[in-house]
Amino acid sequence: MDNSSFSQDPSVTAQFCSAGVDLSGLMQVLSKHLYSTPMVALRELVQNAHDSIIRRRLEHAGQPDTGRIQVIGDAKNGLIRIIDNGAGLTEDEIHAYLATVGVGYTRTLRQQDNDTGLIGMFGLGFLSAFVLAKQVMVTTTSYQNPQQGWRYRSANGEKYSTEPVNCREIGTEVTLLLRDEFSHLANEKVLNDILSRYCVLLREPIFIGQNLTPVNPDMPPWRRDGDIAVHPIQDRRLRIEFAARFEQNFEPICTVPVVPDGKSDAIGMLWVQDGSTYGTSDNRNLSIFLRGMLLDDDARDLLPPWAGFIGGVIESNKLTPTASREDLQRDSHYSAVQYALSESLITGLAEISRRQPEVWRRIIVRHNETLLGASLCDERLFDLLIDTIKVPTSQGDLRAQDLRSKGAIHVILDAKEGFEETLFQALGVPVAYGDRYAVVPFLRRWATAKGCQLVELGTNAGNKQLFKLDDLPINESEWLLSVLGDGEKLITSRFEPVELPLVVVHDREAELKKRLEDDETDKRVSIAALHLARQFTAKISATNTRQLYVNLNNPAVNALLEGFRTHHVGLNDAARMLKALKVIMSSRGSQTQAMALNSALSDFSQLIPQMLARSGGRVTENGESE
Repeated sequence: MDNSSFSQDPSVTAQFCSAGVDLSGLMQVLSKHLYSTPMVALRELVQNAHDSIIRRRLEHAGQPDTGRIQVIGDAKNGLIRIIDNGAGLTEDEIHAYLATVGVGYTRTLRQQDNDTGLIGMFGLGFLSAFVLAKQVMVTTTSYQNPQQGWRYRSANGEKYSTEPVNCREIGTEVTLLLRDEFSHLANEKVLNDILSRYCVLLREPIFIGQNLTPVNPDMPPWRRDGDIAVHPIQDRRLRIEFAARFEQNFEPICTVPVVPDGKSDAIGMLWVQDGSTYGTSDNRNLSIFLRGMLLDDDARDLLPPWAGFIGGVIESNKLTPTASREDLQRDSHYSAVQYALSESLITGLAEISRRQPEVWRRIIVRHNETLLGASLCDERLFDLLIDTIKVPTSQGDLRAQDLRSKGAIHVILDAKEGFEETLFQALGVPVAYGDRYAVVPFLRRWATAKGCQLVELGTNAGNKQLFKLDDLPINESEWLLSVLGDGEKLITSRFEPVELPLVVVHDREAELKKRLEDDETDKRVSIAALHLARQFTAKISATNTRQLYVNLNNPAVNALLEGFRTHHVGLNDAARMLKALKVIMSSRGSQTQAMALNSALSDFSQLIPQMLARSGGRVTENGESE
């Protein structure tokens, strides 16, 4: 066929009519702005062909055993032909349905029986042809009058003509003379790529050009359940292969079935992606098929927010599409499917952990941090993960039970400042990093479940469990603060290990109070949230954000205090050296701390030669003074 096919036969008197459109401009809005991508128009036209086949099967006893849809591209002439062996149209039906906006026979049939498999709803799909085409021609023969054919022509959908033509095989052929900007769609490879995406789950076979293999050759796994006996290992392989057709970015590790649950009719599968994720990763992807036709391939909001490593494909007859059928209405069916997917995923993961332990270990390795947060969203997930999930610690990623030390586990609320980590390195005890995603709330719940004590370093409650307070005379405390302090609050105490003379701990509660009372906070936080937060911080009495704990069990500290009491000549140098040690251990790389670190290193470099020079002695080869 070429462009000459659109020429009017002068021997036939055509009837010119106006489409049933009452509002000026409605056709332009619907045809040009209803769909987000012009490629959707091909989906709509194939869907019309599909529904015509089902209609004939419902109404016509002579319907062939199998339907057939053929899509032919003619790149040379810029034509696309969509041919079906469906019910066809009579002249009256052309006027009543094809040329009237918002009226469709498919919807009438669906209202009589919603389980027919018909897709159309709004009577708008045919208008999509005018998004792509500068002229549309429909040649059709109805099963109701197989001796007479009819042809419809229109350039814009508003004005059209009909004329009688010789009968053809029962069914319909839609021919699009493409606009120049869409001429590339006539390439049959392009047609194959588009329709194999949109129509892969349609039950009626769709052929591109003269290809003998349809774009939808395979029955999805959930449709063969119960009909074909498949070994469980082969079934898992087939399901993963099917998932891989939809998963664009990652390899599927394993699949989880989705089955109707009474309120939700959704059926299909979900899968776990192989790509590693972090706590905030969101690689969710979900394809929704409505009666076999792709409606939305980015319906991620139907999946739980914590499932950033999950992909899926489902079918549903109850989900309600918008007019463009590119999105879903957020109604009760939407909520039911959303709940069903969450339940399927949780129970599916539990089943994998029981039956496929090697796959479960792979999932934990790939998605440990994401699952750490997910465990807080559902009690069943927490129970599933409590003994296998790991948290980041000073000794690498460890399970919570491996953090236990003397009946407690310890967590640093902010690993960027303070050197609580140094304290626990000296003790040989791992400490969890509480500034990492979901660590603190997970450990709090874990400690409660296991009857274990959780020590949160940097809070008053946590510090009291680590440091046993002890007093010094006021003059000694004031002197220690003057020679060792840099604005911290001095706290004399006793703690392990005795080899550690002092430690600087950031008071996280005091830091929070200071931030919330800062005038700048008023500009960034809502008044209501700020009011609630300040109600909490009003109970916090601490104002100093840094606390210097001095260890009275440490020999160096005790020698320093004794030197103060006896006015030892080397007292100042010893104090400078201990302060330098404090600065070196607490340095975390900020510009201010870098300057203090340089000064401390300088003190060490100067003090050691000075102390050796003052000793006036000579050291023997075995390291002893003469």
